[in-house]
Amino acid sequence: MKQKGNSKTPNKRQPALMSAVINIFNNVPNKILNYKQLSHLLDMHTNSERQLVMTALENLLEQGLLEQVSYGKFRLNQRQSYITGTLDRQTVAKKTYLIPDDGGESVFIAERSMGCALNGDKVKILLYPRRKNREEEGEVVEVLQRAKTEFVGVLEVKPNFAFLSVDRKQLVHDMFIPFDKLNGGKDGQKCVGRIVEWTDKAKNPIGEIIDVLGDVGNNNTEMHAILAEFGLPYKYPETVEQAAEKIDAGITPAELKSRIDMRDVCTFTIDPRDAKDFDDALSIRKLENGLWEVGVHIADVTHYVTEKSIIEKEAYKRATSVYLVDRTIPMLPEHLSNGICSLRPDEEKLTYSVIFQMDEFAEVKDYKIARTVTKSNRRFTYEEAQNIIETGEGDYKEEVLKLNELAKMLRVKRFAKGAIAFERTEVRFEIDDNGKPLNVYFKEAKAANKLVEEFMLLANKTVATHIGKPQKRGEKPKTFVYRVHDVPNPDKLANFSAFIKKFGYKLKTTGRNSEVSSSINHLLDEVEGKKEHNLIETLAIRSMAKAIYSTDNMGHYGLAFDYYTHFTSPIRRYPDMMVHRLLTRYLAGGHSVNANEYELLCKHSSNMEQLAANAERASIKYKQVEYMSEHLGQVFDGVISGVTEWGIYVELNENKCEGMVPIRELGDDYYIFDEKNYCIIGRQRHKKFQLGDAVTVKITRTDLIKKQLDLTLV
Repeated sequence: MKQKGNSKTPNKRQPALMSAVINIFNNVPNKILNYKQLSHLLDMHTNSERQLVMTALENLLEQGLLEQVSYGKFRLNQRQSYITGTLDRQTVAKKTYLIPDDGGESVFIAERSMGCALNGDKVKILLYPRRKNREEEGEVVEVLQRAKTEFVGVLEVKPNFAFLSVDRKQLVHDMFIPFDKLNGGKDGQKCVGRIVEWTDKAKNPIGEIIDVLGDVGNNNTEMHAILAEFGLPYKYPETVEQAAEKIDAGITPAELKSRIDMRDVCTFTIDPRDAKDFDDALSIRKLENGLWEVGVHIADVTHYVTEKSIIEKEAYKRATSVYLVDRTIPMLPEHLSNGICSLRPDEEKLTYSVIFQMDEFAEVKDYKIARTVTKSNRRFTYEEAQNIIETGEGDYKEEVLKLNELAKMLRVKRFAKGAIAFERTEVRFEIDDNGKPLNVYFKEAKAANKLVEEFMLLANKTVATHIGKPQKRGEKPKTFVYRVHDVPNPDKLANFSAFIKKFGYKLKTTGRNSEVSSSINHLLDEVEGKKEHNLIETLAIRSMAKAIYSTDNMGHYGLAFDYYTHFTSPIRRYPDMMVHRLLTRYLAGGHSVNANEYELLCKHSSNMEQLAANAERASIKYKQVEYMSEHLGQVFDGVISGVTEWGIYVELNENKCEGMVPIRELGDDYYIFDEKNYCIIGRQRHKKFQLGDAVTVKITRTDLIKKQLDLTLV
């Protein structure tokens, strides 16, 4: 169709007219129409009006919303008008975008265009006509699959109605609950509700109570609520528990004959003081050839948990144990995790081991991967092992000190090759029998922690290299599960480098990976103890990629390993169980497994790991707010730990609790958020609050339901 005018000429009526034209085509998606028919339907009959219709058609054709089937005849381009994808709400920007299934450009969805859709839902959207110099936009026309139908809230029961009041960030409208769907829930209780029907955004979703968690403020109720909020299980199915109870340790003469017997070798575990699931142990002895034999022994979980069993299916679903402030929600039933599989002292256990021969300089001269039987001589807490390292006295002191000496050498070599030294302080709580936080303390990695870490890293790297590294030139490696960590995003790293220049620091952002990581380590050493230490370390971590599971090996940047996996914690991580199974298969000469199938398992495991981490953070946040509720009105020194357009977050120096100073409380000016420079600046007085700044604040309000601590600047 020849253009009879300039479709580029601005016209205020064009956007509305284009929308009207596309609506006509949407109502008759398979019909072919020409400009005369459209003009008639739009009641536009003059030449100038028809010209506008033709211009609208040209614009819609150019945007790909229409297709021209023959000269002057158009129909809806259905492939372009409607697309499907997943909704993704950006936390900081508070904007929602559709991530298309076909991998195309993301599409902005305004709040008014969301319909009944929620973040994470798979939806079908109608694309709006694209406006010049504006991002592509659309509206949800159908929810294809809900990411989440179950929500935690507080039940409100009145004489004529009942509602479940849910956090507005998760569900904008309260959930209407018919009286016959209360499931025993009472007014004021925390419950889990499931959406049964919701088709009209103007009305509340209709739901049912599927579980009553208990009274608000009760510790068990609140911990279960956090798990339910993230879609994590908070109780174990009885059928799975019963299946586990039937499993016997099975250390028979026949089983012993098929394994390397290491029961007489000095072996011990080193774990946190409250641990019950000991899934790794270390052994050491001097060999006749003058080398040291160091064994990394891991609970042989897959010997007991067979493929396609009910326990296996539950382990896959959970994918990880979850560690909240006051409890562990195990991936495996306790009969296995704390009993049969746990490497408890003075008990014979079936293990999967990597046994190294090392010289005095921690050089690995030989290794073997084998199924073994072991017997731990001693259970050490980290504190007990640390005491031996510091004093040189205690049980098995020669063995502990030698392992520590070798571990230190392994660590030096690892950092020389470019590993990055991030060591964040972890917040822990002393709690009473009712779960009330009594005190805050900090967990720091000392020599005993690093001793265990180095040998676990070595075992994981060795297993990954053994399977993943081709033995012959041109040989295709078999499908395996790797723990991968990509190189930093160049743009993020460049922004970070530009930002720290303001503090007088330099960072190398190009060159070999080892050069960049060495520069990051140098920077972290340089800022140690300075007031900007927390700021720069936080931003350095943010510039890094996240470690995930994948069958596509890209190496582990943060550890500076070409091959790395997770082999050492099968009691609490499903990927380790996958690795054990694949290892057994390949050591026996088995063929490679289907890569696509295992990639899906890896993706599920990565997602569940992230959910578990979010739940752990939420439980810490809850306990922080609960702890600080005893300190209302008190003043604390802190550091700005986050900056957003709605306020500044402050981490208190004394206890690492974090709260927020709402931007509305900064009443002396109108503050503008500068995202690039991690600060807010007053428009009139140019006062600046920047990430890392030292501030003094007062505790003004605590809200346990929202897990929110409100502060004001002093």
